[in-house]
Amino acid sequence: MIQYKRDRRILSVWIGGVLFLMLLTLSNCAEVPVTHRRGLHLVSNSELNTMSLQEYDNVIKSSKLSTDQGKIEMIRRVGTRIAKAAEAFLEETGQGQKIKDYQWEFNVLEDEKTANAWCMPGGKVAVYTGILPYTHNETGLAVVMGHEVAHALADHGNERMSQGLLTQLGGQALSTALKQKPQQTQALFMAVFGMTTNVGILLPYSRLHEREADRIGLLIMGRAGYDPREAIGFWERMGKTDQARPPELLSTHPAPDSRIAGIREILPEAIQYYDQSKMKGK
Repeated sequence: MIQYKRDRRILSVWIGGVLFLMLLTLSNCAEVPVTHRRGLHLVSNSELNTMSLQEYDNVIKSSKLSTDQGKIEMIRRVGTRIAKAAEAFLEETGQGQKIKDYQWEFNVLEDEKTANAWCMPGGKVAVYTGILPYTHNETGLAVVMGHEVAHALADHGNERMSQGLLTQLGGQALSTALKQKPQQTQALFMAVFGMTTNVGILLPYSRLHEREADRIGLLIMGRAGYDPREAIGFWERMGKTDQARPPELLSTHPAPDSRIAGIREILPEAIQYYDQSKMKGK
């Protein structure tokens, strides 16, 4: 009888926990622009942006910044066009209120061995010089920056940070986790946003996130006036690199043949935006 009561109590606690998580999930969902999928967001944008600014500042101060004015100007030129197109999509999808959360900044990190780029919450972007041999030109760079900005636009980082807080830090709020487990929380944040060159500890985006970022990124670059067809060539070049030690970008953004096939399916939609941008430019 005692065992029966204990089992019922355990079952009640378990069911209560499941119901709590379900309610938590339903009450903390946000919509992804363009795809309209709803994702779990347990962290407020203000909290995430504050941490983003701090970590971005740390990375910039601890990294070697490129002094090549040609590279700096190109990356900031492409980044500005991508950012404007991203904000236009937010307006079109009824999320124009989010634009105020983005204070765009583009920096070039001098590291020829690191083929990587990332965009943090709030629009803080870093491009490593090691990715430039793969991009070849401004359009190839727009493929990379459009894809990374798309991850930020879709709040994929918030989803992954929320999942990490649930699975690795016991569901603690970000503010609590920072106070009680600052090193673990910082490590989780760095891994979530790809801000490390250690391939072994990066957290890969899910296939769903990658498909969304591919689609949104191609639409953004098309609207910004860059030919989205260049994406195929870029990912083919990335796929031909040394598989024993793939570039960091591939560790979080896998590029199998199926990915390129998926991009081909998205291209007609993206090309429409590209054609419209050319018409406006005439």
